[in-house]
Amino acid sequence: MSMFRPFSGERIALVGLGKAGLPAARRLLDWGAEVTCWDDRAESRAAAEAAGLVVANPAEGPFRWDALLLSPGIPHLLPHPHPAAAAARAAGRPILSDVEYLYRAARAAGSGARFLGITGTNGKSTTTALLHHMLVQGGIRSEVGGNLGPAALSLEVLDAGDVYTLEMSSYTLERIATVQFHAAVMLNLSPDHLDRHGDMAGYAAAKARIFAGQGAGDLAVLGMDDAGTRALRAAVTGRLVPISGEAPQPGGIWAEAGLLRDEAGVICDLREAPALPGSHNAQNAAAAAAVALDLGLSRAAVAAALRSYPGLPHRQEGVGEIRGVRFVNDSKGTNADSTAKALASYDRVVWIAGGTAKEGGIESLVPFFPRIARALLIGRDAPILAATLAAHGVPYEMAGTLEAAVPRAAEVAFAGAAPLVLLSPACASWDQFTGYDQRGERFRALVAGLAHERAA
Repeated sequence: MSMFRPFSGERIALVGLGKAGLPAARRLLDWGAEVTCWDDRAESRAAAEAAGLVVANPAEGPFRWDALLLSPGIPHLLPHPHPAAAAARAAGRPILSDVEYLYRAARAAGSGARFLGITGTNGKSTTTALLHHMLVQGGIRSEVGGNLGPAALSLEVLDAGDVYTLEMSSYTLERIATVQFHAAVMLNLSPDHLDRHGDMAGYAAAKARIFAGQGAGDLAVLGMDDAGTRALRAAVTGRLVPISGEAPQPGGIWAEAGLLRDEAGVICDLREAPALPGSHNAQNAAAAAAVALDLGLSRAAVAAALRSYPGLPHRQEGVGEIRGVRFVNDSKGTNADSTAKALASYDRVVWIAGGTAKEGGIESLVPFFPRIARALLIGRDAPILAATLAAHGVPYEMAGTLEAAVPRAAEVAFAGAAPLVLLSPACASWDQFTGYDQRGERFRALVAGLAHERAA
């Protein structure tokens, strides 16, 4: 039994027993808190009871806890507050996230471990994973988690000199109170989650909270490639380092002609970093490099880590090369904005797309249509995508399933149409798969099958 009990005597109501909720409840109990759990799903409540946790609905009767730890996916204000959140607010109690409790625990332990926070509408998972890779390669102990991967309260309590590298969603940032990020990264801002934040101003304000606890000595890394993020400069109280994937930034880090650089010169030729194609990834690389250099890594160590970074699964992931044709899995491209970044990274592709279309379909991808040699369409909303492609003279075929699309796309590419087959669906996957990850794994398996046939 742990003797470390930073929350001894604190009463915490925890609502939402998903991937992060159950580990959070167990950890807080270990750390001395009195925890009462709730989930609106009966099966989750049953699992908590089976694990020996106290289960009761904090929305019933007077709110008798010191704080509410609310799962990030559950609203506390808009579009409608969860009843437990309404009860906590009526009682004047704070509504917090697991990152807040990790921070308080680390400080209670006397740990000088540094907290690094990464946010932005797009690219935060890549930047978080890349920075973690850089630090580990550079000999700094890093625990990675938050919105990406392990829940914050399943991470270890680290020592001084170690770091927490945390992907922070707008939902989590809304619910931190005392967290001070030694380095905070804000990449970009485009409309997202507006139902939760009310409007763009509300969304931007939630994102800007990543800078809220910073002192003058802390590092603030700010993307300069969109007006919304540039406007957050006023929220920065730390040392500002501007970053860009496309234009010089005095005092910052930027990419120019494929080279990542700062005012002292070139850091790395990004053509040697195959997992980071495109200007959006150049900005991600600039962000990770800014933090790593600030933590004391050498320029050579940063460059070596950029070259060896393996990339995230299902995000422009190279899954094979057959007869000179590359196959790229970008199954995480579940909307047109994300697919635009993939199409912008390659000159000529055979494109596999489709599934459950988002509002607006693929109309915003028209500027990239000249790069598409042929499209193979799958899934429920293939006819919606087909209509847009037909209107702009892009050749397409209705493949229906991924199993039919992959061999046909390979055939078209082998015949000389394009040197690359890209799965970047611009659609959700729920019509045919359990998620984008299952769709990406199926693509990977189909490409492996093709390679096996070629070798046989």
